[in-house]
Amino acid sequence: MGSSVSSVLKRSDSFSDDDESVKSTTSSQRTEPECTSENGCLSIVVLGASGDLAKKKTFPALFNLFKQGFIQENEVQIFGYARTKLSDDELRNRICGHLKSGNVESSEFSNIVTKFLKMIKYVSGSYDDKAGFVLLDEKISEHEARRGSHEGSSRRLFYLALPPSVYPPVCEMIQKFCMNKSDQGGWTRVVVEKPFGKDLASSEELSSQLGELFDEKQLYRIDHYLGKELVQNLLVLRFANRLFLPLWNRDNIDNIQIVFREDFGTEGRGGYFDEYGIIRDIIQNHLLQVLCLVAMEKPISLSPENIRDEKVKVLHSVLPIEDEDVVLGQYEGYKDDPTVSKNSNTPTFATVVLRVQNERWEGVPFILKAGKALNSRKAEIRIQFKDVPGDIFRSKKQGRNEFVIRLQPSEAMYMKLTVKRPGLEMSTVLSEMDLSYKQRYQEVPIPEAYERLILDTIRGDQQHFVRRDELKAAWEIFTPLLHRIDDGELKPIPYKVGSRGPDEADKLLAKAGYVQTHGYVWAPPTQ
Repeated sequence: MGSSVSSVLKRSDSFSDDDESVKSTTSSQRTEPECTSENGCLSIVVLGASGDLAKKKTFPALFNLFKQGFIQENEVQIFGYARTKLSDDELRNRICGHLKSGNVESSEFSNIVTKFLKMIKYVSGSYDDKAGFVLLDEKISEHEARRGSHEGSSRRLFYLALPPSVYPPVCEMIQKFCMNKSDQGGWTRVVVEKPFGKDLASSEELSSQLGELFDEKQLYRIDHYLGKELVQNLLVLRFANRLFLPLWNRDNIDNIQIVFREDFGTEGRGGYFDEYGIIRDIIQNHLLQVLCLVAMEKPISLSPENIRDEKVKVLHSVLPIEDEDVVLGQYEGYKDDPTVSKNSNTPTFATVVLRVQNERWEGVPFILKAGKALNSRKAEIRIQFKDVPGDIFRSKKQGRNEFVIRLQPSEAMYMKLTVKRPGLEMSTVLSEMDLSYKQRYQEVPIPEAYERLILDTIRGDQQHFVRRDELKAAWEIFTPLLHRIDDGELKPIPYKVGSRGPDEADKLLAKAGYVQTHGYVWAPPTQ
């Protein structure tokens, strides 16, 4: 592997409060895990290569890594594997339309695309049959021989862009026929996509099946939310800034919202979505992962295991969910989709209040909210602080201080503050201190989550992937609630397309202590 991937900077395990030490270094410090040099060639295998996930997310992410020099054409071979009968060129043609130029000039872009597509070869085969995987192994071995890699020194990355139902047979085939033949510094790593089961029992069954085939260090359970720029900024924000250390607790924070909103419905995914629902699809994984990063204690170092240890402690501190802390919704017209059951009880909207029972967060509600077919599209973390005691400016009616981290779109961080309104009168107004990424970092493209996570897999950094005990703890929180919904004990409330969701959700927010700000709307800067 080239130096751009294998030679990375050593991570610092502590933060300095000394401004002079900051001035003596560059303004941009890379903090990445220390890793050893890897000389064997790299084979990246995308299983399910003919599917939507592969052509819309996986291959474009690999292309962007290639475009930036993180994977090299003289060291890397990309293989697509699926049941569909295709030639190399037919797969390349399917992928080509999903590759974006970014800020690259058109003539140069065409050349880059041509070089990237030449790196891709296709192998057709069944997901549970020996012949296809033996052929795949032969093709990988041919590539390794051409690159002069010694047996066992090469690196093999298998990306399963597949439904979880075929994970066990595919992983068994990989383990039997496609692993490195010996250990000479090489590795085999397997990336699996969510959903990781439908409840605690099915998740544990899947984990056990994969655990019999691979060590935990070989498994990378991907949650693309952990690859988002602003999510990755959370640890830096919390633990590298003295400003937040005394504020980040129950003494100052009243409530925390983690919100995911979409302004469209299931869009052709009705059959799939109806099997899972909004809690399994969004809340139990994406939003709960964000909660862990917001609530966790400072790890003793930035090593992946120390960070994941702290996340697991948060999950173990979450109290059982009470029915009174849940509002479910289903948008009107959802069951008009012919792939959705007419008797469906599946929620397309949910607000769930979680309580973290520890010294830092006791009494602070964490409000997880997600929904489809709403009046806006956004994902954000909204931290609302308590009222100012002794309000001499009588500004309480204008709204509370809030720290908002906008995850998507228009990535930003802003603090809502009460300030003096300009003019001769002593009156106050709610305004903001704003760090909008498109304005502040105009020349820096924000990478897609899949780019970052695939690169982390190549580097062997599991910090942004879900560990088995972490997955189990997450399912333990939500499985009782999900079973009550599946059994029809809790019913979703109908809501109109393009609305905020059920009115009962706003009532639950007010009950949890959230004070809505009226008359203030944050707008991202236009330049």
